[in-house]
Amino acid sequence: MQLPRNEFKHGLAAGETQIGLWSSLCSTISAEIIAHSGFDWIVLDMEHAPNEVPDIMAQLQAMNGSSSSIIVRPPWNDMVTIKRVLDIGARSILLPYVQNADEARKAIEYTRYPGGGVRGVAGGSRASGYGRIKDYLLKASDELCVLLQVETVEALDQLDEIAAVDGVDGIFIGPSDLSASMGYLGDTNHPKVQAQIKKTAERLAKLGMPSGILGTQEEVAQLYVEWGYKFVAVGTDAGALRSATDSLLKRFKD
Repeated sequence: MQLPRNEFKHGLAAGETQIGLWSSLCSTISAEIIAHSGFDWIVLDMEHAPNEVPDIMAQLQAMNGSSSSIIVRPPWNDMVTIKRVLDIGARSILLPYVQNADEARKAIEYTRYPGGGVRGVAGGSRASGYGRIKDYLLKASDELCVLLQVETVEALDQLDEIAAVDGVDGIFIGPSDLSASMGYLGDTNHPKVQAQIKKTAERLAKLGMPSGILGTQEEVAQLYVEWGYKFVAVGTDAGALRSATDSLLKRFKD
């Protein structure tokens, strides 16, 4: 049994633009449905959704065989949670609220085995095919993708240093927290927030670092693609369900 290739990681390295979807419904059924919609990547959220490690594993199992790359967002840049998420088979992780280069280095260390990090060693985890993947412990980091969220004014001041940390595969900008940090809570479309988002895409491009973002409005998400963001979530599963059901009822009630 061979270590699976991380298509998302290699796509980022090749400069490809990849379109994604955010998942927070915490359901194996909805996960299985969206897994075959054709998105390049899908985030399973633990930070702002009531997902725990067993929930995420069940959703990963439901999404097995999908062409979409699955990214897991742990609730925090925490060594223990990251270890558990990696052991259940997550190959791409998105870590929230990274504020500086030191936190970025710790994030990388949490995902690497001793010799390059502090990840605890499990011999027969789901990630290793329950021990069937040859030399998993030696090769795991080759196909592991680590994305860091930069989502405050303070973190943006440290952007160059964060992006320079070895092992970081991409930087994700969090529009909601960034707008709050800038004094525009709940207004991600404020002109000053959008100007900062555009400027950040340009900065990351100059640094050669793939950039990502979430746009829940189609026209805004399209702007992000045009500005050079390389992995863009263009909606959420909860939002898509809400819009579809609201629209269905409206057509009949009206």
